[in-house]
Amino acid sequence: MLLYLLSILATALSLMLVDAIFPGVVLANFPAAMVAAVVIGIVNGIIKPVLFILSLPITILTLGLFSLVLNGICFWLASLVTPGFAVSGFWAFIVGPMVLSVVSTALNNFFVGQAVKPKVEELEG
Repeated sequence: MLLYLLSILATALSLMLVDAIFPGVVLANFPAAMVAAVVIGIVNGIIKPVLFILSLPITILTLGLFSLVLNGICFWLASLVTPGFAVSGFWAFIVGPMVLSVVSTALNNFFVGQAVKPKVEELEG
């Protein structure tokens, strides 16, 4: 449960960074970022696999570049559902999810490392 909450926190912090970088991504406040992080997780877990299967032919034809558009669509869908979170503009639509992914992965690795480290030290000692 703790790792899930840390993952949501990492995604919310990453969204705040994307909001600071791209003028097309707008977050009202940190609680909106937390809600958006949960919604992005749900969209990526439920809707994105279905969209990926449906768009597989065009993804193959574009040598995988359509997956960037698919990421943008999921990012945009999450913004439609979340109050206080909006996405507009080409760069926010395409590059925003890429930055979110990179920063979120780095923060998740850091948080998980910090959360698991004390348990490993307890086992060794």
